[in-house]
Amino acid sequence: MATDIKDTVHAVEAAAVMGLLPARPRLLALGEPTHREDTLLDLRNELFRQLVEQEGYRTIAIESDCLAGLAVDDYVTSGTGTLGEVVERGISHGWGASAANRELVRWMRAYNVRAANDGRPTSERLRFAGFDGPLEITHAASPRQALTALHGYLAARVDADLLPCTADTLDRLLGADDRWTDPAAMMDPSQSTGQSAEAGQLRLLADDLVALLDAQTPHLITADPPDAWDRARLYGRTATGLLRYHHWMADTSPARMTQLAGVRDQMMAHNLLAIAERGPALVHAHNSHLQRAKSSMRMGGRPLEWWGAGALVSARLGEEYAFVATALGTILHQGVDTPPPDTVEGLLYALPEDRCVIDAPRLATALGDTPPAPRVSPWFGYAPLDPAHLAASDGIVFVKDVPRDR
Repeated sequence: MATDIKDTVHAVEAAAVMGLLPARPRLLALGEPTHREDTLLDLRNELFRQLVEQEGYRTIAIESDCLAGLAVDDYVTSGTGTLGEVVERGISHGWGASAANRELVRWMRAYNVRAANDGRPTSERLRFAGFDGPLEITHAASPRQALTALHGYLAARVDADLLPCTADTLDRLLGADDRWTDPAAMMDPSQSTGQSAEAGQLRLLADDLVALLDAQTPHLITADPPDAWDRARLYGRTATGLLRYHHWMADTSPARMTQLAGVRDQMMAHNLLAIAERGPALVHAHNSHLQRAKSSMRMGGRPLEWWGAGALVSARLGEEYAFVATALGTILHQGVDTPPPDTVEGLLYALPEDRCVIDAPRLATALGDTPPAPRVSPWFGYAPLDPAHLAASDGIVFVKDVPRDR
């Protein structure tokens, strides 16, 4: 068995990852089993640099607020703002403080400056995208930004008689933003405004605005640069997704948390499919969002299961979607010690390499009909690999030890 496992091991480089795949996928997703570890993000940065330079990927999408990320994209493509400002404002979940995320954005801007100086066409520039909704663990954003931006875009370009409402009507129905963002609503559905009469009217209006955007596509795609129409579609997806999320925030049924998890990943999937339309993209997020297998977790003592973004996108794109999970051995500063030898991580930890790329389907075959034992994490912030999911991954990036961040 040990010999077979060693035969699945490759260096951590773009060529090794691409060698696991039948062809270059439109979306190449790299997962991580825990957040906020710059060691893993530094590895992501290096691998993504190689994939950009050697394989022609031109968009990098991360698990961050899709609307806030527009500021980062503006900086990367045209230098709007300053690096510190856009990283702090444009990368959500507090991850703008990460030195590795800052370095990724700095490198993307420098790449585009070099491309412009070399006279390469605009199509060669790098793009940045957040593909998460404007959501946090404790609350969800007001739909105001997305709804008013979509309404403003349409009001400037189509006959006013076609609009389902005025901007004033939207403003009145939205009310104060803190009605939508109250963190108490996450634990107490009665504190949510998501099933109020106003929220119901806003869902209908959002649907009508998105339908109008779709109906006017032939005119709109010629009236402005493509980016303007793409952003309007993003506003539409985000508005309808947020209103649906707030609806379930106010729900009192046993399905509430499952629905919330599912709506979030649906929003992610819709954003990824839109990103894929404009060309090959690299994606980074938690393994649970990107895997093909059903996602699961326990919350409030209850097991939750839902189809994550990777599963939804893979169902649509087939081999045009690829998923490489990241696994790790230890995070000693979080109490994650040497993995038991009968787990996937334990078998990989016994290899001499500090980091390597593993052919996951071949590893699953080498392990035979008796899969390794599941690893149990002593820390809630780290999710071990599920050995039952090995064959559904295209590869694994294994990192033996994750030291405390610099």
